[in-house]
Amino acid sequence: MFKDFRAFIMRGNVLDLAVAVIIGGAFGKIVTSLTDDILMPVIGKIFGGLDFSSYFLRLGPVPAGYAGSPDDYVALKKAGVPLLGYGEFLTQLVDFLIVAFIIFLIVRGVTRATTLLERQLRHEAAAIPPAPEPVEIALLREIRDELRGRN
Repeated sequence: MFKDFRAFIMRGNVLDLAVAVIIGGAFGKIVTSLTDDILMPVIGKIFGGLDFSSYFLRLGPVPAGYAGSPDDYVALKKAGVPLLGYGEFLTQLVDFLIVAFIIFLIVRGVTRATTLLERQLRHEAAAIPPAPEPVEIALLREIRDELRGRN
């Protein structure tokens, strides 16, 4: 059983998937940092606040024992106050759009490179002259044509 498992793990597609998951996780952290630390503060500044992810609407009352700020999204959420966190949603939406756009660019680049390579290979194949016909085949063809001509 261990031998079969090792063979399964050593297959190329499993290793490729493992590498993709690891790189995807690291890439996700980069995109999250780009969104949270660079883009959203700029967008928040444009819309009047520095922390865009803390924009929310309170949908219910604050518990009586709550001692924190009524404007602290994280603390209110921990206290169980029903909130509509549209700022966090917009942050995640921007995050998704960045990832989707980068994946689009990668797929587009790979498609263009593949198309260019295929076109180049077809051009090279067309430029190579066909191999000369072997003498035996030419003789057999002449014999065939001669036999047809007798009928």
